Amino acid sequence: MLLKPDLLSQLAPLELRARKIVEGFISGLHKSPYYGFSVEFAEHRPYNPGDDLKHVDWKVYAKTERFYVKQYEEETNLRCYLLLDTSSSMYYKYFAEWTKLRYGINFGAALIYLMHRQRDACGIIPFSDKIEAFIPAKSSYTHLRLLFGELEKRLDEEKEQAKEKKGTATAEVIHEVAERLNHRSLVVIITDLFEHANEHDNLISSLKHLRHRNHEVILFNIMERKSERELDFPDRRFVMEDMETGSQMEILPAQVREDYKKKVAEYTHRFKMACSEFQIDFEELDTQEAFDLALLAYLNKRKNLG
Repeated sequence: MLLKPDLLSQLAPLELRARKIVEGFISGLHKSPYYGFSVEFAEHRPYNPGDDLKHVDWKVYAKTERFYVKQYEEETNLRCYLLLDTSSSMYYKYFAEWTKLRYGINFGAALIYLMHRQRDACGIIPFSDKIEAFIPAKSSYTHLRLLFGELEKRLDEEKEQAKEKKGTATAEVIHEVAERLNHRSLVVIITDLFEHANEHDNLISSLKHLRHRNHEVILFNIMERKSERELDFPDRRFVMEDMETGSQMEILPAQVREDYKKKVAEYTHRFKMACSEFQIDFEELDTQEAFDLALLAYLNKRKNLG
């Protein structure tokens, strides 16, 4: 069962929502065209010659007649960092149940839960025009609770409808992260790409910087497609406000819709092509949709990394 935001909003705390998202996704895999997709969780791993017999799970053997050993926290498979955009533009919503920030936090929490189940070490880096926190990657349950606590803080900020305008400096932040990460990692970026057009090249340069440092990158471009891509507003005048600067503009959507959609499509296409050139995975997240395709994109990336 794939849970959508209106149902998930009734669940608390965040860790419970993350678990329900992941469990619903995995259940859905077996009822979809993706049936058979291998989702290997490292609660246990097959016994290998030389493993200490004291770590064999005899209860599992009694049920399956196969030898499995319990996998412990130090047996980390992969190091992952989640970069979460928390700038003011992420507070936007019009048609969707959740703001882009709330959607991104819940999606990020589901990814963290999935990573933990796979015994991957995970860290998070919330950012706006600067890095707001840098929590290193670890794989213990205590650390998982720390990560959820950090994400809950961001939800609390959104609930308070903070008036502080926070700009975006995604490129500068990514450059800094590339310099600070000393070990090869999977870097997952969740952002609305709310950058001025003249920052496009600098943003691509920062992503290349991560790749040159031997990191794998998957970028999730979060948006409310109906309003931000299609400009599908009612046929009346609107005052549009830049959530990061406060500047305003009055428009009649019907008059600018086609030209707007064309320019957005061109920008997105150029960005996708640049990402493809440097083996950076680019995925779009619509805040009115369930999380399943985005989680599948992550699993495909994870699978390719071995």
